[in-house]
Amino acid sequence: MSASVSTDPDLILLIISSPSGAGKTTLTHRLLQEFPELRFSVSHTTRRPRANEVDGQDYHFIDEQTFEQLVDEGSFAEWAEVHGNLYGTSVTEIDRARADGKHGVLFDVDYQGARQIKEKFPEAVGVFILPPSMNELRRRLDSRGSDDAESRRKRFQKAREEIEHYPFFDYMIVNDELQQALAELRGIVLAEGCRQWRVAAKAEALLER
Repeated sequence: MSASVSTDPDLILLIISSPSGAGKTTLTHRLLQEFPELRFSVSHTTRRPRANEVDGQDYHFIDEQTFEQLVDEGSFAEWAEVHGNLYGTSVTEIDRARADGKHGVLFDVDYQGARQIKEKFPEAVGVFILPPSMNELRRRLDSRGSDDAESRRKRFQKAREEIEHYPFFDYMIVNDELQQALAELRGIVLAEGCRQWRVAAKAEALLER
């Protein structure tokens, strides 16, 4: 096993990022349904909840003062400001996954958070979700009833900057057709579980018999 690996080899750290509107949330929910052994890392945010979001399930919704206090206490593995709101991942999420017997942690973060997680856990796997086109991305954002026109405009303007960071990620998926994109994401999870350094101990145990 590489000396840079810092977590349990049975624990896959999967980072999924995308510009707003690319379909990351839908893909994440579908993937968790197929892989119950993955734990979704529930982030903290100062953003207001959307109509279909549940506190403690989609995000931990907190005020800015509480968020800044958690930053000062060193409670976050990563945090960033995105679209004027603060987002952060608690350092306890990985420990909770181990304690619950999970085989992986799924992080739904932007490229800034992805970089911070990778700095702490170099073995983490980064997946970037792309829209099929900028026109389709605009259409998806405009179809959202939960965001006002100004929020949608800012998210679309931010998308190009976010896409520019694609070289940082290990995998990219173009979300044109949902089932195809889900199949590709599923394949990444299965392949990462078969990494040589994850299974090496089992091979060594066979050799010792």
